Amino acid sequence: MTFEQDVGRLEAIVRELERDELDLDGALRLFEEGIVRLRSASSALSAAQGRVQELVETANGTFALDDRDA
Repeated sequence: MTFEQDVGRLEAIVRELERDELDLDGALRLFEEGIVRLRSASSALSAAQGRVQELVETANGTFALDDRDA
C-alpha cells in the first residue's frame, strides 16, 4: 500500500474504534491492523525523508548530495 492509503485506512480505523457498538474482539482486530498500517506509513515516511536529505540545495541555487554521516 502507499503512504496515503495507509494514512487513509488509519483514519478509518480510528472512526471505527470510536463507535460505541464495537465489541472487544473487533476493537482488538482493528487495533492490530492499525499498528501494521502505522509501521508501514512510518517506514515510508522515513524512506522519503532519507531521499530528501540526500539532495540539498546550496546557497547559489545548485544541488549537492548531503553527507548524512558527517
